[in-house]
Amino acid sequence: MNRIIVFIFTFLAFVSCADHYQPREINAITIKEFKIDSVSIRAIEVINKNEVIYAGSNGDIGFFSDIDKPMVLEIKYQDSIRPNFRSIAANNKAVFALSIGNPALLYHLSDGKATLKYTENHEKVFYDALKFFDDNLHGIAVGDPTENCASILLTSDGGDTWSKIKCANLPVFEDGEAFFAASNTNIKTMGSTVWIASGGKKARILKSDDFGHTWQIYNTPIVQGNGPQGIYSIDFADKNNGIAIGGDYSNPLENNANKAITKDGGLTWTLVANGQNPNYKSCVQYVPKTNGKEIFAVGKTGVSFSNNGGLTWVAVSKEAYYAIQFVDKNTAWLSGNNKLGKLVLK
Repeated sequence: MNRIIVFIFTFLAFVSCADHYQPREINAITIKEFKIDSVSIRAIEVINKNEVIYAGSNGDIGFFSDIDKPMVLEIKYQDSIRPNFRSIAANNKAVFALSIGNPALLYHLSDGKATLKYTENHEKVFYDALKFFDDNLHGIAVGDPTENCASILLTSDGGDTWSKIKCANLPVFEDGEAFFAASNTNIKTMGSTVWIASGGKKARILKSDDFGHTWQIYNTPIVQGNGPQGIYSIDFADKNNGIAIGGDYSNPLENNANKAITKDGGLTWTLVANGQNPNYKSCVQYVPKTNGKEIFAVGKTGVSFSNNGGLTWVAVSKEAYYAIQFVDKNTAWLSGNNKLGKLVLK
């Protein structure tokens, strides 16, 4: 049964005039839930207000519509392995889905058919996220180290071919530094720039301004040092202003050093709402066309909202979701365990 969560509040006690931004009046935030049986969904690609594509844990690629019958493409590798997909991305040619675990499997999806474009066999292989750049030709996937650097795949032909960057051309990773396949949002692309967020032993930001060919790496104050600690998601409102969120998956109620913002394109980061909620979150996204002020964060601890660039937050829902992606400033899709959600601001 569909569940509708309605959260109504005023902003009289939640107004920021920073940067001359006046929060809009929102009378209600609703989240309508759609049950999707037997699949954990950590990666979504929105189409419009009524349609979303998801990549699931049991080899399912779903084309979901809230006004028509959804369709599911069931993918099997070598006739028996159902890939665990946690990454999905689209350009103007097709949809692409990438699995975690060994072997890594990257599929091109078009016209109801799945074509394998890249495989990688290694005991340590584990790919976490996949994105295309604005030009739709360049794409990038990131995974945990199989050597002493991040595993990064690049394409420059719209996804027809993919190649792995050599460690000699990447920053050296600390032993125990890796990524989290939590929501397909530890990568952010904008123009020819890409940012990637790490976790575990270190919580750092990798940055490239040339479609992933050369790289720099920057420290953050996000909690780090142990396996489940670090940055789980990043987003940028523009090339200077961004936000990183995460925490400790094993201690999800902890809210210290799990949120930070940058104003210089990711070179330096400052903690915000430190010691205040939200606690652990797996995905953070700016609301489009709100001057970088309205932000939503979701995770197994619920859904939270800020209208002042992440300085303060309010809880919207206690329902657990892994990821959120906006269609426009009033509509977003969410994904979780055995469910999708549709968020509407009014």
